[in-house]
Amino acid sequence: MSDVDETVSTRKSSLLFPTPDPSSVQTEYEVLRLMRQCAAEFCFGHFMIVRVPAGDQQNFSERLVVSSWPAELVRGYDALDIFRLSRLVEELRHTKLPVFNETATLLGLRGKPVTAVEIAPSMASTLAVLLHTTYADPFIVTLSGSRDAPEGIEAAELYYILLQLFERLERAMDAGVSTREKLSAREIECLRWAAAGKSSDEIAIILGISAYTVSSYFKTAARKLDAVNRMQAIARAMRLKII
Repeated sequence: MSDVDETVSTRKSSLLFPTPDPSSVQTEYEVLRLMRQCAAEFCFGHFMIVRVPAGDQQNFSERLVVSSWPAELVRGYDALDIFRLSRLVEELRHTKLPVFNETATLLGLRGKPVTAVEIAPSMASTLAVLLHTTYADPFIVTLSGSRDAPEGIEAAELYYILLQLFERLERAMDAGVSTREKLSAREIECLRWAAAGKSSDEIAIILGISAYTVSSYFKTAARKLDAVNRMQAIARAMRLKII
């Protein structure tokens, strides 16, 4: 058995996914956890899933779906406003195969690696793939680290796992849209103000309703979000990007 085959055999026995039932993953938070596990298994330090820029929807940070990038890197790269013109986006628009290169090269413009933001050695190189939702919406999935490009069986296994995780992310996003449609405007307002630190009495004054009505909105919102209390409802609403 070759070294690569032996490594893959060992990894298959240690992976906790794919699970038998993909529908068991219900939230983006759970996808985030599995992405972190996947990155660690394949010796990558960071990951992200981001919507491909389209039209005037080009802001990098607003298009991030899940990410373990350092916050300062996200802010710095966002400020450069070059994501839509980056080599990463350009190359993936012209191939169905994974792309692997130095992270600075992929994030920069063609022939001009990005230098205005600091990229840690733990994400010196990046593997990127372009995946589409059932409705043909394009997303970029990346894994960044200090390792060489995956090849052969390892590359095939990694691609398949990323495809499965993306499928679960789409399910979670669809569930979030469904939940958002079920919540009333008032329930969302109450959750949003509570997330900002307002008490029920303060929310009642802001919305011009009674504290009893505010409490009622929280109860129905928690039930719709399958939460046991107000704090869990707020956390779930935030994960689903409802507030």
